[in-house]
Amino acid sequence: MLYPMKLQAPLKDYLWGGTKLKEEYGKKSDLAKVAESWELSCHEAGKSIIRNGAAAGMTLSDWIEKEGKAVLGVNANCFSYFPLLIKLIDAHDNLSVQVHPDNEYALRVEGEYGKTEMWYIVDCEPGASLIYGFKDTITKEEFRRRIQDNTLLEVCNQVPVHKGDVFFIESGTLHAIGKGILICEIQQNSNTTYRVYDYDRRDKDGHTRELHVGKALDVTKCIPPQHPVKPLARLDVLAGAQGELLAACDYFTVYHFDLDGKLNLKAGMDSFQCLTVLDGQAELTTGLEKLSLSKGESVFLPAGLGDYQLQGNMSFILSKV
Repeated sequence: MLYPMKLQAPLKDYLWGGTKLKEEYGKKSDLAKVAESWELSCHEAGKSIIRNGAAAGMTLSDWIEKEGKAVLGVNANCFSYFPLLIKLIDAHDNLSVQVHPDNEYALRVEGEYGKTEMWYIVDCEPGASLIYGFKDTITKEEFRRRIQDNTLLEVCNQVPVHKGDVFFIESGTLHAIGKGILICEIQQNSNTTYRVYDYDRRDKDGHTRELHVGKALDVTKCIPPQHPVKPLARLDVLAGAQGELLAACDYFTVYHFDLDGKLNLKAGMDSFQCLTVLDGQAELTTGLEKLSLSKGESVFLPAGLGDYQLQGNMSFILSKV
């Protein structure tokens, strides 16, 4: 039976994380800080658990294996794995400067797929910024030298951020989330990251984190960013909501909606959908099911679920393939 599935997210306590996901987004944990909440995940490093209905207590990946790949939709047929990983990220401190490989390199070297991702700025402190590519095109030799002599930040493209900004980060793009930023990240289902700079930080045992300079030199595109920091298009034909197309690529299509009333949508045979609630609350209704949604929750809608309605006041991200 197909129905909307609330998900329990795996939580990560990386050293740069904060407490907003616990205090403002309802994430219950004994961890002192929660850096990331993996809202939709079938990755081995942390799997979503279904919270409601007949499949309650199962991991989403086990349910998909039981039901068959048709619940992911036709668009997922080109993937040999569950295609998406969706996170809420609370950067209380700066993240490392890093880069992700493309599919070819990652499969050959790491044994998993590469990572193209996008960020939606959910909230940020005044003056917050992040790193997005380089200011100007540089050579690989200069990139290597600046890593070695600790001057890399001088050539990085530092971008002030605002609530609602969108960053599309293709594999090979140097990047780093800055402190004071809360992000919803939609990405390929991969956890491969190459760090090139980490502010000489130490963990609780006094150790610096591993850098991956050689691999980063292999995969980094030493150029300025190629995409605008804004949604791709507004959706002007909706009743009961304002919508924006945030990103569309071979791996994901992502929308943002501000709901104020009723909105009718459909989970067709093309793709599953995931709704991630950023603020407010609403009721989701299908032919057989009513489900309340609130800030910090995510719900998985299998492909072929059909028509559904949202009613309330809610800001949310809709992700699909």
